[in-house]
Amino acid sequence: MQALSRKLTCRSMAIMVTLALASTPTAAYAGGKGRGHRESQSSGSSNGQNVAAEVRVSGVQTTVNGGSGNGKTRSLTPSDSNWTPPACWYEPTISPKELKETIETLEKDKGVFGMGGFGQMFAGLFKTIYQTDKYDDYNMAKQGKGMFWGAVINPARKDDPAAMSCDRLPFWVDDNKTPDVPLAVSPKILAEYAYDELPIPSTDFSMSPDGKQTVNLSTWIWADQARFKPVSVTASLPHTSLSATTTATPVSLKLEPGTGEATMHPASGECPINADGSIGAPYTDAKKKDTPPCGLTYLRSSAKAGSYPLKATITWKISWKSSTGEGGDLPTGTFGKTTNVTVQEIQSVNR
Repeated sequence: MQALSRKLTCRSMAIMVTLALASTPTAAYAGGKGRGHRESQSSGSSNGQNVAAEVRVSGVQTTVNGGSGNGKTRSLTPSDSNWTPPACWYEPTISPKELKETIETLEKDKGVFGMGGFGQMFAGLFKTIYQTDKYDDYNMAKQGKGMFWGAVINPARKDDPAAMSCDRLPFWVDDNKTPDVPLAVSPKILAEYAYDELPIPSTDFSMSPDGKQTVNLSTWIWADQARFKPVSVTASLPHTSLSATTTATPVSLKLEPGTGEATMHPASGECPINADGSIGAPYTDAKKKDTPPCGLTYLRSSAKAGSYPLKATITWKISWKSSTGEGGDLPTGTFGKTTNVTVQEIQSVNR
């Protein structure tokens, strides 16, 4: 029974906040440029005993600073499997005037045959809390001096069960005050949110030989210069001074040959990122007898296996700093790509 009551409270809260956002566009703001740009898509309706509502975005605005070249981008996989960016948090969502108007709108829900609908039931619950019990007339005397903070869901993690962990009813916060509430929006939460928005370039690279590889013949691997350079995303909350910039810096390319029968170059299998954002060095005929700075040498053909899954993974170091001077590191992130490589048994070949 207690669990059911909890779910009802959460659901009714989502309905109330959604109706407010739908009717008062100033209650939430989404904007910016780049990959993080999202339009506000809140909606709500009341029809008899059916109340439909949906909350899709928060007011956080993200802006990509710099870039990693053209083409598709991917999200990072945190190296710490126990860490994920926040699925929900609390932020300023509705003013006293907007809250009062929303509840008054719910009161007008007459239901079926004038016997009252869900809207009236919710309105009665919220009026007790915000008009006479915990607050005096919805805090109308403080209009323009603060906001009610409510729960919002990270759009990228709306299906995560943790998104339901922000189940507090909206609470009052004066302007320029930070509430002592777990998951209240903070510079670090903004930085962690920006982690999901980092536009990481796909791990594409060139190989020589191009196509089938040959036993005992070195495979050169490289990526064009300027492809892997630092990229950052700034997450900010409009109408506040809160913002945080999260930066991803490429560190190395790790090669995994897909078989134990291979020699890595370098021996660790990790190729450093060059100062110009490139990896390794392109093969030329003049380097025929050289050892590649980044690559590998297969020692056995793939005849039995058909092919070897060559995996290339870029490691990115993640750091953040905020408008308040706070900062630090977030879990290292990776993004990899696997290419099936066929290795033939020929001892001598012309490139």
